[in-house]
Amino acid sequence: MSNTTFDADGITLEQVREYVWEIPQEGEMRVPARVFASEALLEQIQDDKTLQQLKNTTHLPGITNYAICMPDGHQGYGFPVGGVGALDAENGCISPGAVGYDINCGVRMMRTNLTYDELQGNERELVDSLFANVPSGLGGGGIVEAGVDTVDEILARGVDWALENGHAVEEDLLHCEDEGMREGADPEKVSQKAKDRGKNQIGSLGSGNHFLEVQRVTDVFDGDVGTAYGLEEDQIVVLIHCGSRGLGHQTCNDYLRKIEKQHQGLLDQLPDRELAAAPAGSQLAEDYYGAMNAAINFAWVNRQLIMHRTRQVFERVFDRSWQEMEMDLLYDVAHNIAKKETHVVDDEGTERELYVHRKGATRAFPAGHPEVPNAYRDVGQPVIIPGSMGAGSYILRGGENSMDLTFGSTAHGAGRLMSRTQAKDEFWGGDVQQELEDQDQIYVKAQSGATVAEEAPGVYKDVDEVVRVSDELGIGDRVARTYPVCNIKG
Repeated sequence: MSNTTFDADGITLEQVREYVWEIPQEGEMRVPARVFASEALLEQIQDDKTLQQLKNTTHLPGITNYAICMPDGHQGYGFPVGGVGALDAENGCISPGAVGYDINCGVRMMRTNLTYDELQGNERELVDSLFANVPSGLGGGGIVEAGVDTVDEILARGVDWALENGHAVEEDLLHCEDEGMREGADPEKVSQKAKDRGKNQIGSLGSGNHFLEVQRVTDVFDGDVGTAYGLEEDQIVVLIHCGSRGLGHQTCNDYLRKIEKQHQGLLDQLPDRELAAAPAGSQLAEDYYGAMNAAINFAWVNRQLIMHRTRQVFERVFDRSWQEMEMDLLYDVAHNIAKKETHVVDDEGTERELYVHRKGATRAFPAGHPEVPNAYRDVGQPVIIPGSMGAGSYILRGGENSMDLTFGSTAHGAGRLMSRTQAKDEFWGGDVQQELEDQDQIYVKAQSGATVAEEAPGVYKDVDEVVRVSDELGIGDRVARTYPVCNIKG
């Protein structure tokens, strides 16, 4: 073990090995905390309350081995974004704040057989058509507007509902985490207020950092895995990033308020009320898990409808069928989620069922894991890590060290450097749009200039460094890199 230490605002981290830093267990901490980062990224991570929030999470009952912060970590609601916490499913707890307000915020990538040369000259028409046909922005408006019965079906069945109603094909389900349907979803545990917020938002991007981006593959680092994923250089792919919209937000809020009323004793034991948690085995824990799984299904349907609408837009712009363009789902993976998973928790090989909370973190299961889709089981689960509008994104595969180091997880994006308020002070949306088009040939369209400013390239960490650390640690291995061509935002 190295003797190197890093001091940040009263918190000392000790270097366990390269890219692994530990906050030692002390006081009321139940376990140590670990940060997976280079020194350059650690310098940025210390700039907000991330490390204190990470330390706070070690107080959660049942937390196992250590609390984790990924290389893209930054301050969140109670639990840091980029955080992973595995809590005992029998004697621990489940925390809505450690999942996040946007339940199953996640990404899906669709590949095509189009090349960048074939797309050039169509960028303006494509970005305008996508913006006109894929609902975005705050409030209502979706591809499907539904009654209560339909919302309940979506919450219970996930992408299976989209298949039955002509918004998906069978292959879409086979290339989605959990095949697009979480077991244990209970629509009855989702409030009517949440359903009312969601019923007019089915198939919509929303706002903030959510986007639809047409990209070109610039690099394939691992030819064999790239082939298994159907990726090659100069290929056009589409990346969709959004979640469960108002329905997920309301569900999180509902259960935070219920926990405050019913489990005040547990809340009083925690250093931050935003970590509010329901004890495992309690009725409220079971209710939240059922509601969360239902909101997860809603988010998968949301991204599925956006993807299918995107296929239709490409058909009109390029005057051929989406099947002819081979617009197939590569993979869809969740970012904000808590799942019951079985993991080895000690050197003796003891297995335990855990609520693995991934908040702004991506599941990254390695080759051979039974939950990796059959198409990818020999090479490992696809991991999709978006960069900013002016930087590349990455496709990784679950690394062979992920189960030992991070409960099968890696980073989920570049990670913010600036708050949205600071970003709007630093950048002007119109200038950002023009610079991206003039300098980088990236066409961006959004509901407002403020949204563009909030998501300017300078607002984010260096995604190349985030991915390098993941690759070096063997928790998520580089497969390919992509670069933006067209981007629409709320």
